[in-house]
Formats: sequence, structure tokens, C-alpha cells
Amino acid sequence: WGQVTLNLDLTVDRSGGIYVPQVGIVSVAGLQFQQLPGFLKAQLGKVFRNFDLNANMGQLRSIQVFVVGSARRPGSYTVSSMSTLVNTIFASGGPGAEGSMRRIQLKREGQVVTEFDLYDLLLRGDKSRDARLLPGDLIYYPPAGVRVAVGGSVRTPAVFEGKGERTAREWLEMAGGLTQVGDAGRVVVERIGKGGARRTLHLALEAGGGETVMENGDILRVLPVAARIHDVVTLRGNVANPGRFPWRAGMRLRDILPDKELLVT
Repeated sequence: WGQVTLNLDLTVDRSGGIYVPQVGIVSVAGLQFQQLPGFLKAQLGKVFRNFDLNANMGQLRSIQVFVVGSARRPGSYTVSSMSTLVNTIFASGGPGAEGSMRRIQLKREGQVVTEFDLYDLLLRGDKSRDARLLPGDLIYYPPAGVRVAVGGSVRTPAVFEGKGERTAREWLEMAGGLTQVGDAGRVVVERIGKGGARRTLHLALEAGGGETVMENGDILRVLPVAARIHDVVTLRGNVANPGRFPWRAGMRLRDILPDKELLVT
């Protein structure tokens, strides 16, 4: 509106362009929607003067992509043309029980466009390797890699899939580290050895045990701090102020019961 008044319903063609009367073909491929009004005003400004404009988005076209491999729900999916890899991962249910969460591949014309690690998104909030989908794209879930169960006194107990993590310390960091009651000197590893026999290893993280290499199928468990109290005298029974008192050399009974008024009748 302004010096010229137009009300146009324009369709983006397969080459990414729109036809504006008296202006011609304007390519809008790759633009974000918030960039569109300013871009169109600059293009129309080559022909018209003293005007303003507003742009709205109509119905988006759909595209077809394929989800294959060790997916929870493999198949063909029809999604919005604005969809990204992450959108489709959640729409299709993600990887199956044996699928990898750390090496999800987006393939286009036989080439890997990007390899996405869901741990980056779920644990660190990073989706920088997300990518826009195009018609015919293929999302492939490879089989899961090395997996280790981490439990006990850790912040996020779970079964984790490795991608370069090898030592017990790295797997514990993936689980958020030890809780306040976790004992770094009492870490137990359960491992299936040759012949199916299960073995148990005891590690002390501060004494080099954190560098122990984990194997596929290991169970890594952090035990809580033992409920031991040192150098303490406990007073119980029919007394007015039961509790624990710090012990010292030469301590006598009258130090915690100085007079009979502290006894309950």
C-alpha cells in the first residue's frame, strides 16, 4: 500500500521463486520468514517508490522422508517442508531398543549430510548439528555401540551408550557424577567374562581406579558412604537431652551428664 496498492497470493515454485507483476521473478529460496518482508521491500523498491508492505505465510507444502535402520517406528513419513532432523526424530519415536542414540545419520543422494548425537541435545542442550530436511531424505539409525549401565549413588542412573568414552571416570561424568553420599572409594564393576561367568571388580576412583577401561555390558555401581561415626559418644535413654557428643581423651561420664537434673524421673 502507498503509491501503489497490490494484494497478491503468490506461490513459491519448485525453483524457489515467486512471480511479482511488474517486477518479475524474485528468488526467496533459503530465506527465513522474518527476513521476507525486508527482502521483498528491497526488491519491489527497484520499481516502486513510497510504499510499505506486509507478508503472510499460507499453507506449507509437505515432503516425504524415510526412517530406516534400528528405529522404533521405521517407515515413510510426510512432514512439513520446514521440518528438521530433530523434529522427525521425535515424530518417529527415536531409536529402537537396539538403535544408536549417538550416531543418527541424515542421508541425501547417498551422502551423509550430518550425523546427530542425541546426547548433545538431551544432556547439553546443543542442537547445532541439526539440519533442514528435503524431499526424499533418509534418516538412518545404526545399531547401538558400547553400552554401560551406571547406577547407585550417581545423579543420573541409566544405561548409557558410549561414543569415545572408555574409562570409568568418563562414564561417571556422563551420569552427572557422584551424589553427595557417593563414596569414590567404593565403586563396583560387574562384568561378564569368558564362558558367561560374571566377575566383580572393586575400584577406588582416587587411587587410579577411575582409569579402568569399561567393556560392553558392564554394570558400574557407586556405593554410598558407610554410616560410620568416629570419635563420638552417644547418649540415649531417660535423659532430657539425648544425642551425640564429640569424644576426647580423658572424657568422663560427668562431661555429658553434669548433674542429676538432666535425668528424666
